[in-house]
Amino acid sequence: MEKEEFEIGELGQNFDFKGFIFRILSYWKLFLLSLIIAFGVAYYINVRKLPIYGMSNLISIKDDQNPFFTSNTSLTFNWGGTTDKVNTAIIALRSRSHNEEVVERLQYYISYEKQGEYQLVDAYGETPFKVIADTTKFQALNTAFQITFLDSVNFKISANFSSDNIQLINYTTREQESMSVKPGPFERGYALGDKIHLPFFNATVEATEIIAAPGATFFVAFQNFDGIVAQYKNINVQPESQGSSVIQLSLNGHNKSRMVDYLNASVEVLSENMLRRKNLFATKTIRFIDSSLSVKSQELKNVETELNDFRVQNSIIDITSESTQLSEKITALDLRKQNLEQQISYYNTLEDYLQSRKDYDNLPAPSVAGITEGSIGTGVGEIIQLAQQRGNYEYTFKEDAPVFADIDRRITAVKRVLLENINSSKELLGRELQTVNTSIANLEAEIQKLPQEQQDLLKIERRYNISEEIYNMFLAKRSEAELVKAANVSDVMVIDRAKDTGGGQIGPNTRLNYIMALLVGSMFPLIIVFVVVFIDNNVNSVQEVEKLSPIPILGVVGKSKSQSNLVVFDRPKSAISEAFRGIRTSLQFIYKKLGIEGTKTILITSSVSGEGKTFCSMNLATVLALSEKKTVLIGFDLRKPKIFDDFLLSNEIGISNYLIGDKSVDEIVQETRIPFLDVITAGPIPPNPSELLMHERTDELIAELREKYDYIVLDTPPVGLVADALTLVKYADASIYVVRQGYTKRGMLNVVNDKYKKGEIKNISFVLNFFEQKAKYGGYGQGYGYGYGYGNYSNGYHEEEKQPFFKRFFKFKK
Repeated sequence: MEKEEFEIGELGQNFDFKGFIFRILSYWKLFLLSLIIAFGVAYYINVRKLPIYGMSNLISIKDDQNPFFTSNTSLTFNWGGTTDKVNTAIIALRSRSHNEEVVERLQYYISYEKQGEYQLVDAYGETPFKVIADTTKFQALNTAFQITFLDSVNFKISANFSSDNIQLINYTTREQESMSVKPGPFERGYALGDKIHLPFFNATVEATEIIAAPGATFFVAFQNFDGIVAQYKNINVQPESQGSSVIQLSLNGHNKSRMVDYLNASVEVLSENMLRRKNLFATKTIRFIDSSLSVKSQELKNVETELNDFRVQNSIIDITSESTQLSEKITALDLRKQNLEQQISYYNTLEDYLQSRKDYDNLPAPSVAGITEGSIGTGVGEIIQLAQQRGNYEYTFKEDAPVFADIDRRITAVKRVLLENINSSKELLGRELQTVNTSIANLEAEIQKLPQEQQDLLKIERRYNISEEIYNMFLAKRSEAELVKAANVSDVMVIDRAKDTGGGQIGPNTRLNYIMALLVGSMFPLIIVFVVVFIDNNVNSVQEVEKLSPIPILGVVGKSKSQSNLVVFDRPKSAISEAFRGIRTSLQFIYKKLGIEGTKTILITSSVSGEGKTFCSMNLATVLALSEKKTVLIGFDLRKPKIFDDFLLSNEIGISNYLIGDKSVDEIVQETRIPFLDVITAGPIPPNPSELLMHERTDELIAELREKYDYIVLDTPPVGLVADALTLVKYADASIYVVRQGYTKRGMLNVVNDKYKKGEIKNISFVLNFFEQKAKYGGYGQGYGYGYGYGNYSNGYHEEEKQPFFKRFFKFKK
């Protein structure tokens, strides 16, 4: 908490990009761990992902016209050319109604699964049985039925009901209802070919070509019909090129057999529906003719019976030649009149349809009524085609879609032209009918001149001939319609059926997962490093110290791993010992430059406690003493005495005793086991340390020690916390300010910078303590070789601490 009392400088003002890169590299273990976890997760996901296959087939939409089509057999119509047929086919293949028909035909609402390596997988086409559902009865919805084979024929079906209520579905009516069941396991035995009649399972389990192995287990479930249809509505339907009549259908999924069957069935349904629409006129015409034939057949029988009865009763076998000629003429006129009335009736019916209805499905072909005018047949066919197209769009587009307004506009335009043609045709037919009626009236006047029996016979034969001719005409039209219908072929031509030829796997994209693992595994630790770096306000390198302060760096001391603070004495060949020797040499240059002779006084302080100030004081004093210079180390940190334990001394008597006049200099000086080194401990903690240090006896102490020692090392309190060190600065020939790597805050240097700038502290230098020449600190230590050995050249010169093999290995690799 002591460090938080200082103002913290902004990192951005002294950002070291090169150092930041090295800090990132220093966290290689975190990156490695993160990447191992990320790749492990990616591998776990990849091995559990089911393979994805792509299946497709190729069809062509032709414009096959009926080879028997003539102007007199207008029972088919043009759908707008090949381009419009292609668009209609594409929309139909994507429509809900089309896919409902395919799903219903294949019963794809029944799922087949088996246990895979990691999860249940689709077993369609791989089961020794096939479930044929009774669609008129209810089935359990989303309930997994387990089918376990006892041998190649017999099996048991079981389920585990988790609640007392299950949902049922009827695939014919699409109704759903709930049903109460007994919670717990259910099991029943059957054989292949048996019909299963249960309240929640109604189907026939038929055998397939696959032979069941005893113990083989499969899972069957009835799924929501609309949900399955929604899955296949996304079938990919694309023309091979712009304006092409060739269409490719493709599906992606986990089961190739299921996709192959669906694609081929989809084409079959499309072909059947397009042929049925193509035969629409013929089908409707045949239905109309059949109903008319039934009426005319009965009428013909009645007239024939009446004719026979009249001949028998009047003993008349035949009529005269004059009567025959009149009969033939009037019969021809009657037939013409019948045909004209039939055409006019058709026009009236068609006009009523066009003006009052929007359903055009029940219109017979114009040719049935004897209408051969091409504009009428073309107009009727175009309206029916547009109505059919509008019905197909209803499954794909919303009601307010612009396509409906466009189709309605086109229907209205065709209706307007068609109504005009109907009115003109009716006028022509009306005038012709008047002419025929006049001719018939003239012939009837001549007939009235014949004997009464001849007149009656002619009337009966006239009705018979008319009925027979109309009946024969309908028979001819029906044969014509049947011929047209039989000769029609679908406009869908299969180029390539969907087929499993092996391979076809398009996923999953495991490589993408590994790339994502690489990115995520790298980004996560990178973010951590960014956060650590940008919230880290510690001094981490020599370069930072140089940027933050104009005060020179005297030396760099490495991180000590020794249990004792007397590293120089205990391990004289260590890199740390060499670092203090370097500091000693640098101090001699300072003294020589300043012209200081005789006893030299060194003051050592820091910003806060814990930066290694006392450690540096003890080891610097030791290295001075090892050069056979009489050295005294004085513990002026009266608030937190520390230096006595490592020298195995007592702190009962020290500076505080001398300053209060209780002891003399000789009484407070204690010899150590290190030759030429004496220590004066702090002594008992006084209540007023600052006031004691300002006492004149401090001057007397320093003066007396100057007469006895070559070097006086002053271990003072942190300058950033108390003013004690500033009181003692006047006694120092040189001052050392200890900065600890990764501990001292950057803002703490502002204190000593300010005092250095004001001249309150002179001849001061930094010592970077606890230094690790590692990338995570972004430092190098160039120019301060004393600080941490001599790199690879130090072998044989320094006594290094033994490290575990793996650490030495990674250090060697680095």
